[in-house]
Amino acid sequence: MPDDFDIERIDEVIHGRLRLGVMAYLSSGGAADFGELKTRLQATDGNLSVHLRKLEDAGYVTIDKSFVGKKPLTRIALTDAGRSAFVGYLDAMARLVNPTT
Repeated sequence: MPDDFDIERIDEVIHGRLRLGVMAYLSSGGAADFGELKTRLQATDGNLSVHLRKLEDAGYVTIDKSFVGKKPLTRIALTDAGRSAFVGYLDAMARLVNPTT
């Protein structure tokens, strides 16, 4: 077993399937509407809301609620801290899979 194998490097906030999907999706565009995320990640409203709240509590995303006319619009954006955490998560996963990197 390599000396640098450390499972503790895996960010548990990001590691959940749906939260990882949110972070991966936002990393390419920076922001998305709630409905767009819901569709792309095949999530329910409630499930996605819970996971977004966890990411928001960690400071990884911001959630902006507004109205377009009379229709509510929820926009989720990746923060700088979130982008940094996501890159760190990917690096940690790469080291677990290939410890020589």
